[in-house]
Amino acid sequence: MSSGIQERVERIDWRAVEASLSESGFAHAGALLSPDECQNLISLYADNTRFRSQVAMERFRFGKGDYKYLRHPLPESVATLRKATYPHLAAIANHWQTALGERGAAFPPEHEEFLRRCHRAGQTQPTPLLLHYEAGGFNCLHQDLYGKIAFPLQLVIMLGQQGQDWEGGEFVLVENIPRAQSRAEVLTADLGHGIFFTTRYRPVKGSRGYYRVAVRHGVSRVRRGMRYTLGIIYHDAK
Repeated sequence: MSSGIQERVERIDWRAVEASLSESGFAHAGALLSPDECQNLISLYADNTRFRSQVAMERFRFGKGDYKYLRHPLPESVATLRKATYPHLAAIANHWQTALGERGAAFPPEHEEFLRRCHRAGQTQPTPLLLHYEAGGFNCLHQDLYGKIAFPLQLVIMLGQQGQDWEGGEFVLVENIPRAQSRAEVLTADLGHGIFFTTRYRPVKGSRGYYRVAVRHGVSRVRRGMRYTLGIIYHDAK
C-alpha cells in the first residue's frame, strides 16, 4: 500500500501545486487513494479504539456532523500520505516564509523532524482525522490551529464520490482580503482525490511587497447521502 501511495505523490506536478497555492490558496492533488483504500478508512469509523477523541460539531456550534482524531499508530495509508507529501509542502512553506519576511526557523525537510519541534512545544497529539456528515450536515468556516506551532498547509481527501454518495457538501475556502470584500472558492474532488489548501494565510504580492491574506475553510450543507473525508494536518496538537 505505502509504495503505491508514494508513487502517486511523486507523480504530482509540484510546481503546478505551488503556483496554484500561491495564486489561489488551494491546489488539486489528483488521485492519492484508491477506492479500496478509501473504503478501508471509512470502515475504521465505527471502531473507537482507532481514535483518540470524537467531536460532535453541534455541541460546540461548529456545524452539524462529527469527526474523530486518529490515534497512534496511524493507519498505514494516512501515515504514508503525511510523510510523503510533507517535504514538498515544506519547500513551499519556506518560500512563503521568505516572501513574508518571517524570522522563524525554516520548516525542516523531513516530517519527523518537524514533529519533534511540535513535541518540544508540548504539542504531542496526532491530528489526522476522519470527518462524517449526513443529510443536513455542514462545517462552519474555521482554521485548524492547535497550539503555537502550525504548519501553513494541509490536505483533505474525499473518501466517497460527490453526486453518488452525497449531494452538496462542497469544500469551501473564504479569503478575508484587507480593505476589500471576502472571496469564496467552492471546490469539489473525485473519490480518492485530494485538495491542498492553506491552513491560516497565504502571501499575496502588493505594491509594497507581500502581505498576508487570511483563509478559512468549511463544508457547505450536505443535501443527501453520507460524506466522509480524511483530513491531513501536519502539526500535532496539545
